[in-house]
Amino acid sequence: MAVNPDGDFLADFLAEAPDDPVVMLNLLRFADGGRALYRRYTRAFGEKIAPRYGVEVVYAGDGGDALIAEDGQQWDAVLLVRYPSRRAFREMIGDPDYQNISHLRTSALREAVLQPTRPW
Repeated sequence: MAVNPDGDFLADFLAEAPDDPVVMLNLLRFADGGRALYRRYTRAFGEKIAPRYGVEVVYAGDGGDALIAEDGQQWDAVLLVRYPSRRAFREMIGDPDYQNISHLRTSALREAVLQPTRPW
């Protein structure tokens, strides 16, 4: 299962509107022991990365029992993260400091959805 964006995703993502702000929906399913690793990742992200790129975690919480969902659509955690621009997101994931902590996120997750949203 995918947990990290690939080059094609990033190219399409930037082509749409590189300077527009974006709120990213994160749906996370943890691997065994993944919650502790993800906490380490978010702590380092919040201290070193988020302030540098103007990133704001709008909401973070545990997934509850789904009221309406197909099998396999239940998630362990949900986050909404605001980036000042799509370009800032791309620059952030290319930052060496981010790359030094991204292995924590990768190891923590069994599956993820990372979906940019557009305001209505």
